[in-house]
Amino acid sequence: MREKTIEKKLADAVKSRGGLAPKFTSPGFNGMPDRIVLLPGGRMAFVEVKAPGKAPRPLQEARHRLLRQLGFKVYVLDGEDQIGGILDEICTP
Repeated sequence: MREKTIEKKLADAVKSRGGLAPKFTSPGFNGMPDRIVLLPGGRMAFVEVKAPGKAPRPLQEARHRLLRQLGFKVYVLDGEDQIGGILDEICTP
């Protein structure tokens, strides 16, 4: 399965839960996750989407650490079977 397909399935799953998953671009600050997931109740997280079996690049991993140090949830998604679990975890206080 291609990364683009997984990313579309994530966006559709977030929408079905009443949320948004806009594409995230950060000019001048490379390595940021692909999507910001915004769910009802003020729940928010960053999601890096990868093709199955692919890992984040070192710069992406550094950005993920930075975001986590700031208190944000960051997920790496490389299969559609992970989507439900990630969204459930984002919704958990």
